[in-house]
Amino acid sequence: MKKKNRNVAIIGVGQSRFSSHREDVNQPELIHEAVTEALEMAGLTVDDLDCIVHGNMELFEMVHQPDLWHSLGMGAYGKEVLRITTGGTTGATIAAAADNLVASGLHDVVVAVGFEKLQEGHTTGGITNMNDPLWGRNLQTGALTGMQAEIMGLEFGPERARNAVMHYRIIMDKHAMLNDKAHRRLGLEFDQIEALTKNSPVLMGEMRMIDMCSQSDGACAVIFASEAVAKKHCAQPAWIKDHITVHREETFSIDTSGMTTQEMTHRYAARKLYERNGIKDPRREIDVFEMYDPSNWWGTDWLREFLLLEGDEHLRMIEKHEIAIDGSFPVNPSGGVIASNPIGATALVRVGEAALQVMGKAGAHQVPRPVNTALASGFGGTLWTVLFLLTREVPH
Repeated sequence: MKKKNRNVAIIGVGQSRFSSHREDVNQPELIHEAVTEALEMAGLTVDDLDCIVHGNMELFEMVHQPDLWHSLGMGAYGKEVLRITTGGTTGATIAAAADNLVASGLHDVVVAVGFEKLQEGHTTGGITNMNDPLWGRNLQTGALTGMQAEIMGLEFGPERARNAVMHYRIIMDKHAMLNDKAHRRLGLEFDQIEALTKNSPVLMGEMRMIDMCSQSDGACAVIFASEAVAKKHCAQPAWIKDHITVHREETFSIDTSGMTTQEMTHRYAARKLYERNGIKDPRREIDVFEMYDPSNWWGTDWLREFLLLEGDEHLRMIEKHEIAIDGSFPVNPSGGVIASNPIGATALVRVGEAALQVMGKAGAHQVPRPVNTALASGFGGTLWTVLFLLTREVPH
C-alpha cells in the first residue's frame, strides 16, 4: 500500500443502546451516549476534539441539516464539523474521512459520529423517493429483495441454501446474545430452523422476516488520533492499516437471472485491498470480520465474495460453524447488522466493533484469542463497498 503521511489509530469507541424505539431520549441525547462513552474510553474530553465528522440518512428522519441540532450532543460547538451521507455506507465513509483528516496532518483528533433514529421518520418512504420513478424503478424496494435467495437456491438447491442461511442467522443471534447493546436478541437455537422457516412471515420470495435486518434507533462514535496522541492515551490502539472504497453507481444493473459475469464490488474491493497489503490467504491472516450483512442470505453469499472463495466453500464454513465467535474465522461477534441497524451508524459500528476486538475491549463478545488483524465492511446504495483493515501493530 502507499504509505500515508502519518499513522492513525482508533483509541475510543462508543455506542448507544440499540432498540426499535428509543423514546427515552431525543436525537442529541442519543448521540451523547455514544460520544461520552468514546471519550471515556480514550481518556479525552470534548476540548481535545479538533473536528467532528457527522453522518446519517437525512431523508429518513426528515430533519434538514441535523448536524446543527446534534451539536448539543456531539460537543461540536465552536469546532469544525463535516457532514457526509453516502447511503448505507455512510458510517464507513465518515470513518474513512476521519482517518484521512488525521493522516493528512490537518487534525490530531477527529471523532466520527454516525446516527439514526428511524422511529421518527419513514425509512421506506425516504428510499423510494430518492430515485427517478421510471429509470430507478429497480431500486424502489431499497434493501428488501428476494433476488439473492432465488440465485442461491438455483446454485446450491433450495434445501441446502435455506439450511445454510438459517445456520448463519442463528450464529449471528448467538453472538447478539453476548452483546447487551444489540437490538434483536432472540435466543435462537439450531433445532428451531424448521419452525422458524415455516412460521416466520414472508416478505418477498424466499425472504422472511427472520432473515432480514432490523430497523433500529442508535448512535456510534469512533475517535481517530495521530500516532503521537494514540501512544500517549491508549495502551493498545487499533491501527488503521488501509481502507478502500469501490462503487459502480454509473453502471449499476440488476440481472435477475443470476447469470451476470460482472465482478461484484465486494470481491473487487477485497482483492485490491489484499493485494496492496500482501494478504495471500484472508481466512488465515485475518482474525475477525465485522461484515455489513443486511440479511442472512446476503451475509452468506458475501462471505464468498469478501474471502475470494469459490464454489460452496462459504457454505461449508457456515455449516461447520467456522464463523462462530470461537470458530476458525469469527464473523460479527457483535451480532452484526441483522441484530442492530441504525442505518447512518451501521457501517461505523462495523469499524468500531472491529477496533474493539483488536483493542481487546469487546467485553462479553470478545473473540477468545488474540486479534492481530481485523476486517470491517460497509455496504449501501447501488453496490457501494467500503473495507477497513485494522491491525494490532503499528503499520510500517
